[in-house]
Amino acid sequence: MDRITAANVYVAIVERGSLTAAAESLDMSRSMVTRYLAEIEDWAGARLLHRSTRRLSLTPAGEQVQKYCRQLLSIAEQLSNSFDIEEAPLQGRLRISCPPSLGQDILIPVFKTYLERYPGVDIDLHVSNQAVNLIEERIDLAIRITNELDPNLIARKLGECASVVCTAPDYLDRVGTPSQLEDLTELNCMTYSRFGKSLWLFDHQEGVSSIPVSGNLTANDPSALLQAALDGIGISMQPEYSVLAHIEAGRLVRLLPDYQPQVLGIYGLYSSRQHMSKALRAMIDMLVESLA
Repeated sequence: MDRITAANVYVAIVERGSLTAAAESLDMSRSMVTRYLAEIEDWAGARLLHRSTRRLSLTPAGEQVQKYCRQLLSIAEQLSNSFDIEEAPLQGRLRISCPPSLGQDILIPVFKTYLERYPGVDIDLHVSNQAVNLIEERIDLAIRITNELDPNLIARKLGECASVVCTAPDYLDRVGTPSQLEDLTELNCMTYSRFGKSLWLFDHQEGVSSIPVSGNLTANDPSALLQAALDGIGISMQPEYSVLAHIEAGRLVRLLPDYQPQVLGIYGLYSSRQHMSKALRAMIDMLVESLA
């Protein structure tokens, strides 16, 4: 069997969470997906997935094979696109959706490099924390920070986003510094949800813990919660790239360093691999290179 196709099938299984969903996204029969999975397990010489009636999870070998498959697909895509991109200058308009903080702190420098390299392309940037309908909004690429992918969209992992639980020193002067996760339930934890409670997930030596938190301020924009944390209103969980400079300057304090908020993936979402424009291919390749 074609190993590139097998790698594509395996990545689809991992991203979609089931063989059936992978088959639907690839327009392939479930039996064919099963054959490709069996073939790639034979090549790896190991079981790659734990399968139950409710979910799939990766074995340690499966985690490693996933990395190799993504690398193989990336190399194959670069090879297939490189000559086309060099043959003619790229032209057209790309409509891209992204969250505000990611756009300001991470993506604008990438877009600057892209526009300098491909001056015939225009970028129409839509900045929003809300999920968008790519078809209705005519969005070519949606860049999102999430671990919950829409099974109806194709997702290319661009990088990872670590988070930090932090607050201003003067807030800690008033309430004390938490020493364990359970302390967060008694403190003013400001969340993104419009509801008063939320679950924060952490990785640590003992495994994964979820802590219900609540506070007197919620918002749908992380920059508003960042400013609230800087003003000493309460505690916020923020992307590391947004707060690192504030922590180094002493304006914010990183809390509970032994507990790492679960890392989220940064994904590029698009509706179809077929008839993808050269401009979009080049953009995705540059984002993968820049955010890896």
